[in-house]
Amino acid sequence: MGLLHRIKKWFRKMLSKFRGFKFSRNIGIDLGTATVLVYVQGKGIVLQEPSVVAIDTNTDRILKVGKEAQQMLGRTPGNITAVRPLQDGVISRYEVTLKMIQYFIRRACGNLFFPPRVMICIPSGITEVEEKAVIDAAREAGAQKTYLIEEPTAAAIGAGLNIYAPVGNMVVDIGGGTTDIAVLSLGGVVVSESIKIAGDRFDEAIMRYVRRKYNVLIGERTAEGIKKRIGAVYDHPEAKSVEVKGRCMNRGLPKVITINSKEMIEALAEPVTAILDAICLVIEKTPPELLSDILRNGIVMTGGGSLLYGFDQLITRVTGIQTRVAKDAVSCVAIGTGKSLDHLDMLHEGTINLARERKVRL
Repeated sequence: MGLLHRIKKWFRKMLSKFRGFKFSRNIGIDLGTATVLVYVQGKGIVLQEPSVVAIDTNTDRILKVGKEAQQMLGRTPGNITAVRPLQDGVISRYEVTLKMIQYFIRRACGNLFFPPRVMICIPSGITEVEEKAVIDAAREAGAQKTYLIEEPTAAAIGAGLNIYAPVGNMVVDIGGGTTDIAVLSLGGVVVSESIKIAGDRFDEAIMRYVRRKYNVLIGERTAEGIKKRIGAVYDHPEAKSVEVKGRCMNRGLPKVITINSKEMIEALAEPVTAILDAICLVIEKTPPELLSDILRNGIVMTGGGSLLYGFDQLITRVTGIQTRVAKDAVSCVAIGTGKSLDHLDMLHEGTINLARERKVRL
């Protein structure tokens, strides 16, 4: 009885030690240039944070990640710098990205007995070197296995499209660093184009416009705020306006100006035209049979950039194909990545072409 009692006591002690630990989880990460979204299987999107990291340059120590780091942009002293470790959809600062992924995995999953399997979304135009950097960063951050999925594929799944049917679907995903345009059928990408013109370039265009027209200097966060409040690429029935505070370049003193949504059409003309050209290029390359499907089903837009007023109307006017913005456009890529977690057991590590995997299984 004494031995049995000691065994029970030891067992209870071990249970209490691991209480609160979860054995493992599958998670999907939309590793965006501007925002990171984390999807936990069985729970949905649990985290949405800016892709910003604050670093102490003296010690090379990471101080803040996400929203708290974003608030430091443009406001840091000499020894602290707030950076975006991803540029144009790919890793530009490996070590910082590694720490950021590690932070988000820990926040999303808490205490795990076994490391999670992770699926990460990447731009369709990524190179093998950039692809390997993402996989290595995820592994070093604590992923048990890492899988990759292309952004337009994830966006289409998240938008509720049946990409495995023998029907053509066209998706335009406008994120922070890249715009991915793709025609999908039978679970794979038939034609695609990825350009490094998206939300960040919109912000830069607004900054240039304000500097050129009003001779006022504004920062990235101010430009982003203007974009979100009155950003437009098509005539608005009722022009909206917003007060903007910046620095007068002549006098060096603060200055307040008023900008309206009609001015945004002019300010955003250059990056928007580049996106329209890319869309037209994909349409030109699309096989006729799939093009007839797209004419019938229309074009679906996802990503934060698709929320600019009138973007869907502008694409409809330019291409002649009915275009619509997906429900919950900002989260479509993360949702699609999360839904793909259900098929991890049938995928090889590092997979980015789902159609190829399906053929292998058949």
